[in-house]
Amino acid sequence: MAHHHHPYACSSINNNPFAAQFVRSCTNYRAPSSINRVLWTPSGRRLITGSQNGEFTLWNGESFKHELRIQAHDHAIRSMAWSFDDQDWISGDDGGTIRYWKSNMINVLVNESAHHESVRDLSFCRTNLKFCSCSDDTSVKIWDFERCQQEKTLTGHGWNVTSVDWHPTNSLIASGGWDSVVKLWDARSGRELCSFYDHKNWVHSVKWNRNGNWLLTASKDQVIKLYDLRAMKELRSFRGHQNKVTALAWHPLTEDYFVSGSSDGSIFHWLVGHHTPQVEIPNAHTSSYNNNSVWDLQWHPIGHMICSGSNDRTTKFWCRTGDKSQITQNQSNSAFACHMNSNFPFPCHGPPTIATTRDEGTIGSGGVGTIIPGVGIAV
Repeated sequence: MAHHHHPYACSSINNNPFAAQFVRSCTNYRAPSSINRVLWTPSGRRLITGSQNGEFTLWNGESFKHELRIQAHDHAIRSMAWSFDDQDWISGDDGGTIRYWKSNMINVLVNESAHHESVRDLSFCRTNLKFCSCSDDTSVKIWDFERCQQEKTLTGHGWNVTSVDWHPTNSLIASGGWDSVVKLWDARSGRELCSFYDHKNWVHSVKWNRNGNWLLTASKDQVIKLYDLRAMKELRSFRGHQNKVTALAWHPLTEDYFVSGSSDGSIFHWLVGHHTPQVEIPNAHTSSYNNNSVWDLQWHPIGHMICSGSNDRTTKFWCRTGDKSQITQNQSNSAFACHMNSNFPFPCHGPPTIATTRDEGTIGSGGVGTIIPGVGIAV
């Protein structure tokens, strides 16, 4: 049961902001396995899950029915990411392999030696020219996407690197790992810009807000931290989880709203202006297994629904209070048309407005860049 703490209202999200209403649980009964990653297609019509047994499962995002299952990797899938042009996506596994896919689920390239150990996370730059990866081999790597070539290896973490995220507009990469450190890197030079040592245990997730100013981090120390890039310091700590925090997801449209998942199977909903969770779902994922960790969370592109993937072998869908009847009553395009006509500003997934060269990589990396306060480097 979800516990609500704050009567938050916002017209842009129809006065029902918290997607804490359970909708559906999906399990691949033919080959049940831990769901390590969940990834909505850019249109929001389907969801792809990546599992411990190396399989992709495609679920219909409107009827929640199983559509396709393929053996995609030879090892457990650990990471998946779409390009911003919505045409390509990539996935990484425990064997150090990165695979390239088209939107129709066709595998077009395999890089079997991308990393020496598990590829824990992947993130595209805004122009799609490059992407970055991180691994248990302690490295962060930058790749030329079209040429499928490694450009730089960023070293500095003392242990497994579990999460990486490319800044939404600049040549700046955030990473976190088992050494409890959060690092910022200049993607052009590969130079480490700064490190944050505020967490007391492993860092499981780092996520940039779309505003480009806030960086959210989650740790085994049960604390979520928010850093402000403009001041280069911690802005706030969020406490409430009783076990390690394993997953984070910013809302795609509402700037100050994010969701977290824990190794005890709980999912919490937060607002940046409040220290405590606004909604708690203590048993969002629960089973007879010893580990009910929520491994991944991802919002539907228009923000009315969130999906969670867990070690309990289920994929679960959650919607805003009051939306469940609309979704379940008419599981068709009309349900989504209803949401898209209800004051939703659409997320920007189109091509960048600033032309860049291959060497520049991302917006803001050439000519006039953004100065990071306290660092004095244009990124």
